[in-house]
Amino acid sequence: MALKKEFQHPYSFDPKYQKRVAYLSMEFAIDQPLKTYSGGLGFLAGSHMRSAFELKQNMIGIGILWKYGYYDQIRRGDQSMDALFQEKLYSFIEDANINFQIEINNHPVHVKTFYLPPGVFGTVPMFFLSTDVPENDYLAQTTSHKLYDSDPAGKVAQSILLGVGGAKLLELLEHDTEIYHLNEAHALSLAFSIYAKNKDLAGLKEKLVFTTHTPEEAGNEKHDIRLLEKMGFFCGVPLDEVRKITDIKDNVFNHSLVALRFSKIANGVSQLHGEVSNKMWNKYEGICPIISVTNAQNKKYWADYMLNKALEKDDDELLVKRKKELKKLLFDEVADQTGQLFDKDVLTIVWARRFAEYKRPAMITHDIERFDKIMSNVDKPVQIIWAGKPYPMDYNAISIFNSLVHLSKKHRNIAVMVGYELRLSRRLKCGSDVWLNNPRVPREASGTSGMTASMNGSINFSTYDGWIPEYSKHGVNSFVVPPVDLTLPIHQQDHLDLQNMLDILEDEIIPTYYDNAKQWVSIMKSSMQDVVPYFDSDRMAYQYYEKLYNYTKIG
Repeated sequence: MALKKEFQHPYSFDPKYQKRVAYLSMEFAIDQPLKTYSGGLGFLAGSHMRSAFELKQNMIGIGILWKYGYYDQIRRGDQSMDALFQEKLYSFIEDANINFQIEINNHPVHVKTFYLPPGVFGTVPMFFLSTDVPENDYLAQTTSHKLYDSDPAGKVAQSILLGVGGAKLLELLEHDTEIYHLNEAHALSLAFSIYAKNKDLAGLKEKLVFTTHTPEEAGNEKHDIRLLEKMGFFCGVPLDEVRKITDIKDNVFNHSLVALRFSKIANGVSQLHGEVSNKMWNKYEGICPIISVTNAQNKKYWADYMLNKALEKDDDELLVKRKKELKKLLFDEVADQTGQLFDKDVLTIVWARRFAEYKRPAMITHDIERFDKIMSNVDKPVQIIWAGKPYPMDYNAISIFNSLVHLSKKHRNIAVMVGYELRLSRRLKCGSDVWLNNPRVPREASGTSGMTASMNGSINFSTYDGWIPEYSKHGVNSFVVPPVDLTLPIHQQDHLDLQNMLDILEDEIIPTYYDNAKQWVSIMKSSMQDVVPYFDSDRMAYQYYEKLYNYTKIG
């Protein structure tokens, strides 16, 4: 049965993409005004929804309308960061007039549905669930207040809202779903909701596909199985039966592991991550095949039109001129936020993404003697900008962020920005010369920020992780820190990465920028040319249909 008439796609489906798909994600980064995301998972989902629309695919998206978003990153009096939780108001999201009840923790919870029409931002039809209605008590209302609740029970409630609520919504939409795509395991309760109705595990596995973004087992969501039962995560399926169908024998319920057992096929988000995922999960019985569909980003949304026109015309002079204009736009924002006046002719490095310890945001500063030497060089100056949101309860990451803020007070060529959302992300990618990415290998599943940086002539300077092995040609389209021995202790790996990174910066990047402008422009152009079409999300959206949605198990 087709989607209800008032929510139907504004196009006829491309014959390649007829299969009806529901894509469920805890976050979507679709456009700056819609604050339903925290970081890379949302950026990826937003680009997917745009490309699915552009390719005329038969897909809809389901998420949660977070009343306070993730959080607004603001500053305290001493310039250190703070988190503001402010109500979001959206005139462009419609009341879908679809209201229903689900059970969370043995209590009825009222759910209201909101609709984002395709014409607003150029996406497939999008539906957002909310419990922030007067019929609910305050605790139930808070389920859709803040993305990624820090309380374990609150987090489980959010998963039930997305999964069970998503399944119920699809019924009410009369959407005869052929494929349920879980973007991470947050919506796994959907599987139990479906299973509870017909007890057909084989049928469920034919309809479920799963994307994992977490390249280490410890980072995957786990909960006490008795807490999940109490909260209603299993939709009335008795615990003995849950154990039987999931093969969970102890009391630790690993959401990703069960998603891998319930799906017909799953994917990692880069070739390297697919290999890591297979090594990580293949010791468990009953998991589905894990392949790779490398993440990508929507070029139509992210790429500066004039910069790419200059590339198409092969007009180096125009390319350089536009790049300096984009740097000036970024530096106006830097000045407004920080009071630092940056120079458009100076090599500008940006580190910007979610602040997390394994991403090593401040690593370049850890050899303070060499760092100070680079930052105080007046003949070949360097400017560095940091930006990114730590998880608001990750006090270690917040401490790193604040240490960089205090460092910026001592250097006029260092700035730390707050409010790293879609708008600032694009501005940083357009206005930077070098996009610094130095996660601890192999912990970065993909790292899509570097893709959109490349689309805007910012040259990747990265450790050999995530998508980089599929893209990089050192000195041709990027600069790559050579891999170190991963059997070494972590502190030795960090030390070697840092020294290699500083060597490349001092011996290759800075001299090329200042002494060989022609070669720099050549690398910049190769960076832009090599990132498309493979790392444009149109390819990714096509591959999801080809490799996952249409996958048929042989034998």
